[in-house]
Amino acid sequence: MADTNSRQAEGVRIAIDRGGTFADVYAYIPVNRWPGPSAQLLGNATVIEPSADVPGYQITFKLLSEDPANYDDAPTEGIRRILQVVHNHPIARGGKLDTGAIDSVRMGTTVATNALLERRGAPFGLVVTRGFRDLLEIGDQTRPDLFDLAMRTKAAPLYEPGHVVEADERVTMEGWTLDPTGRGSSVDGLLQAAKDSGEAEQVAVGRSGEVVRIIKPLDEAKLRADLEDMYASGLRALAVCLLHSYTYPEHERRVAEIAAAIGFTQISLSSVLFPQIQAVPRGNSAALDAYLSPVLRKYVENFNSHFEGGRAGKRCDFMQSDGGLVAANKFTGLRAVLSGPAGGVVGTALTAYSQKRARPVVGFDMGGTSTDVSRFSGSFDLTFASVTAGIKVACPQLGIETVAAGGGSKLSYKNGLFVVGPESVGAHPGPACYRKGGELAITDANVVLGRLIPSQFPSIFGPNADEPLDVAASLAKFRALTADINASRPGQKPYTLEEVAAGFVRVANENMARPMRSITEQKGFKTSAHDLCCFGGAGGQHAAAIAAGLGIETVIVPRFSSILSAYGIACADITAESSTPHAAVLAEGDDAVFAVLDERFAALQAETAAKLAEQEVRKEDTTFTATVGCHYDGSDTVLQIPYSRAVRREFVSAHLQETSFSMPRRVVVKSLRVAGVGKSFGLAPADFADELAAARAAPPHPAPAPSSRTDAYWLFGDAGRRVDTPVYNLQALEAGAEIAGPAVIVDNTQTIVVEPNTSALVLKQHVVMTVRPEKPKAPEGDEDLVADPIMMAVFGNRFMSIAEQMGHTLQRTSVSVSIKERLDFSCSIHSTNGALVANAPHIPIHLGSMQYAVEYQHKFWEGKLKPGDALMTNHPETGGTHLPDITVVSPIFDPEDDTKILFYVASRGHHTDIGGTSVTSMNPIAKELWQEGVNVKAFKLVSEGRFEEEAVAELFRKAGDYPGSSMTRRLDHNMTDLQAAISANHRGAKLVSALFDEFGSRVVLFYMAQIQALARETIKDFFRATHARFGGRPLEAVDYMDDGTMLRLKITIDPAEGTAVFDWTGTGPQTHGNFNSPISISYAAIIYALRCMISPEIPIPLNQGVLDPVTNIVPKGCFLNPTGVVAVSGSTIASQRLTDVVLRCFHAAAASQGCANSLGFGTSGKDANGVVVPGFAYGEAIGGGSGAGPSWHGAHAVSVHSTNTKLTDVEVVELRCPLLVEEFSIRRGSGGAGRFRGGDGCVRQVRAREDVNCSIVSQRRVFHPFGLEGGEDGARGRNIWLRVNDDGDEEAISLGNNGLCRLRKGDAVRIETPAGGGWGTP
Repeated sequence: MADTNSRQAEGVRIAIDRGGTFADVYAYIPVNRWPGPSAQLLGNATVIEPSADVPGYQITFKLLSEDPANYDDAPTEGIRRILQVVHNHPIARGGKLDTGAIDSVRMGTTVATNALLERRGAPFGLVVTRGFRDLLEIGDQTRPDLFDLAMRTKAAPLYEPGHVVEADERVTMEGWTLDPTGRGSSVDGLLQAAKDSGEAEQVAVGRSGEVVRIIKPLDEAKLRADLEDMYASGLRALAVCLLHSYTYPEHERRVAEIAAAIGFTQISLSSVLFPQIQAVPRGNSAALDAYLSPVLRKYVENFNSHFEGGRAGKRCDFMQSDGGLVAANKFTGLRAVLSGPAGGVVGTALTAYSQKRARPVVGFDMGGTSTDVSRFSGSFDLTFASVTAGIKVACPQLGIETVAAGGGSKLSYKNGLFVVGPESVGAHPGPACYRKGGELAITDANVVLGRLIPSQFPSIFGPNADEPLDVAASLAKFRALTADINASRPGQKPYTLEEVAAGFVRVANENMARPMRSITEQKGFKTSAHDLCCFGGAGGQHAAAIAAGLGIETVIVPRFSSILSAYGIACADITAESSTPHAAVLAEGDDAVFAVLDERFAALQAETAAKLAEQEVRKEDTTFTATVGCHYDGSDTVLQIPYSRAVRREFVSAHLQETSFSMPRRVVVKSLRVAGVGKSFGLAPADFADELAAARAAPPHPAPAPSSRTDAYWLFGDAGRRVDTPVYNLQALEAGAEIAGPAVIVDNTQTIVVEPNTSALVLKQHVVMTVRPEKPKAPEGDEDLVADPIMMAVFGNRFMSIAEQMGHTLQRTSVSVSIKERLDFSCSIHSTNGALVANAPHIPIHLGSMQYAVEYQHKFWEGKLKPGDALMTNHPETGGTHLPDITVVSPIFDPEDDTKILFYVASRGHHTDIGGTSVTSMNPIAKELWQEGVNVKAFKLVSEGRFEEEAVAELFRKAGDYPGSSMTRRLDHNMTDLQAAISANHRGAKLVSALFDEFGSRVVLFYMAQIQALARETIKDFFRATHARFGGRPLEAVDYMDDGTMLRLKITIDPAEGTAVFDWTGTGPQTHGNFNSPISISYAAIIYALRCMISPEIPIPLNQGVLDPVTNIVPKGCFLNPTGVVAVSGSTIASQRLTDVVLRCFHAAAASQGCANSLGFGTSGKDANGVVVPGFAYGEAIGGGSGAGPSWHGAHAVSVHSTNTKLTDVEVVELRCPLLVEEFSIRRGSGGAGRFRGGDGCVRQVRAREDVNCSIVSQRRVFHPFGLEGGEDGARGRNIWLRVNDDGDEEAISLGNNGLCRLRKGDAVRIETPAGGGWGTP
């Protein structure tokens, strides 16, 4: 590390990362400040002597983040301990500290994160556009946990519903981007049209360069009165989010001026915090900022109160979520949420990435309560949309994925599986070995395995925070757990204590590997092509084993790995940024466009420079980076590209890398951003590439003598045993020393585990491990395999990870809005006969149904398939749901026998347009199947690797041959999405094949069956318990579709076998309408409902085993098993009703809304002469109320049961379509009354700004969502056409539950969605 700044610091520099369990402290002390302190004053600190690279002393140590018996604030305690060293005498706790010797204090803190997680922020008011008071509460209407009927993890609003002011104002976009005529693309044309119509004063050019229409100016008098009332109620913080303020911020600015005059002290404007399209994440950002900023200000003030003069040092900076520092007085809530983890990413970039090697690095920060994973390849990957504590926000943040697995992750044995987390034992009481009576955690496993050396671990435990780890406590609890596990497995070989502990470590490693695969593969990079940088208190204990599982060869452990976040904060730069929306079409050589961009970037740079100057950054220490947010026209995949004249070409290249395809479309600018960096100290660690290359090329050093030895347990292949293992003190090892595994390397703050088949090379500033994984030995001969609960957990994790990666690939390579943005897709793995092995939790309606599509293809093509084939199907009689859901199935053959299929992979995605007689794929007027577009029972999409493009195109063309039908309007989208499904399957096939290579096909196929068996036995136990609960009587329920069709279900349980018969006899016949449900839908409803009713405390894989104990009787020709003639496009909505019926049988929950309210708009189709006229199509599914249950209230305005698609943001709708969303709110009070109330439905009112066709497909417009156990029914839905007649008056026309109408300009449609039923007598 070299100090490249000419200014030499005279004082002490301190950097602190306060994490969830530990606070990590790094200090740099100049030689002239070093007094030669005693060992007593140094305590557990590690001291690094000055060197040519670093002329001062470096001190590192850890302390508990929370230790109320000894101190009230960990960072202050850390500073006190440093000052003791500097002044060479003890300093008592409790008094104000003299920080005159300190030049700089830098901090990363979890204060904002904790306040958010614990909901301890400041109360605030929210100002929104009238009609949208519930916009942030509704969000994108998805639910985070598909199978939680109570929706416990759905984030509650940060504000009180009564603290909302609806501003009388409205702005929208002029013109629309999906206009096939292109009339809406010319700014001059739109302005001239407004002038010609006498409406020039109603339009303006926004700061994005787009034209906006001011439909209603801000009513300032009304707003002032409302804000005065809010202020009088005691609120002092305010968040403001008005529609389209990202480009037209004038109304928000006036709100701020009025609020400031009234006296509000915290005013967070969405247009300032993140001026980009999408009201929900932008509004959430404003809300988060208003909620957390007062808390942060109070914390900073309290922190500074511990010091004389009210300052921690000559300057105090805080780490922001984007990896830059900011002065304490400018530290805000929105930018603080990833404060600590961001330091680790900076540390990874500075210490583990070599510009000479140019090998990307995965950062692995394993702490006490969680693990953070990042990726660095020469520049920081920023994300501008993220989910924090369940809240979707828009803000520049480093790309970090977090998994609830850390040293403190709780260990348990549930349902025959080893389970690690997600619960944590925390810092207090902590793991069992912390001497506070805690439960078993991963730290305990490493202790009993001999991989943590108590004498080397900080002595910070016990009542006086001065005792070492308690090994005896860990051993005692592991003995008890081992006995319990063995007792649950009679007749099988008992586990040893070490096997149990090692099993938990292996499961934890699998959990932590999943986000590493995600953060690399999701962006199109192979995980194995990276180095792994491990840090955090526990990272070194697991890194080599995780790397082996990922195929990563090199693990880099920086010198400061155990406190790398603190070190990264010490090395970080002060940053500032400015951004603005901007709309333009990029074309290389278009000088006029680039002239405007140059001018705007110059203004942004000047603004950013001023922000840095306010933080006392010198002009000569400042650098700037300009980036352009670009996307293909019609796509929401925005990439940040460095600004240059080649920006379009660079975007196309980056898009191809990340999504695997390019598009013949315009490249559109969305935003401009300038980031400024101020070099405050200029600490630049040296590149280690040359040193590493020289060390690897040099003759091996003689093996150094270990400092001690430990009796540690290691895995050698599949067998484990204890080995007398050398322990090396890192500080005693010379550069160039090479350690062969197994071994343990320690210093005062970290433990590095060198696994067998791994070697560790010591450099000046790093330990570099080379991993040579040993392939597990496949069982020989025909010996019986025995199910191992550890391997069950490992394979369950691997299978689900593969399905998730398939989903990432499908989303990444698709082009349609339904798949890429609304996430209406699913991916799955199937066994040799097509039975479901793993289905990532994407769309519930696909869960049980995809298996039957694969099984049909398996039987239909048996003996006829070859390697490289892929199949296409969507027919209701072959496992389909409704026709828009097209499934692609790929058989995977034994590499040594191309006639033997080992398994299948499948991907199903919703295609927005497949032809037919309607404007969208949800056809409200369809009576027969041919009216709904292309339908395919079995078609070979790919033949031995050749995509049958012409034959596929012909299938889609034929859909337009029927009377009144059109073929798909976007065949290019259909083709691309089918190819994306093929790519997803190819990805899944490679990953499963890698499992076969790693474990052998016999073992993998065995565990495929065992995981299904585990699910089967879990469901059998559930059926037996249900039989006893209901006294053995049959479970029955009846409900009715809106056309009067009866749904009847009788469930009879056999307790001896643990099986159940689901008998739908008595259900009405198939109808001449579009709600008929293929038999696969009933299976999907059953598997979903059963999974929901299994306690979340019981881990259960979701696969065919769930349905094995079920006999499903569905008479042919009934509503739930149509013949293939009648229409089925509404079957996904009908599936909501089936799910309610199943849950009603078990008395599990009252009815949810029973609908998905499929609303569509569009133009085009065939004219009177049969010519297809260009147009657009837009569809959405609208949420409603969920049903209450025996211990919970229903949720409001949410996607329920069978669907969980995202709703397109209102601002995006208005930008793309000639539509004005006038209201989107919760139907307050519509939920059924009861001891627990049903969730409320919502209201969505949309007005046409041009003539458009409108369709609605819905249910629960006739029959109420039922309550249970005395709870009242929820409100029915309503579909109203608000038609403007010739006199200019508005008249209401009911559209029934299904409707298709022609909205003239000025007409509106109002959808009031059903609510959930109540539970229990009110």
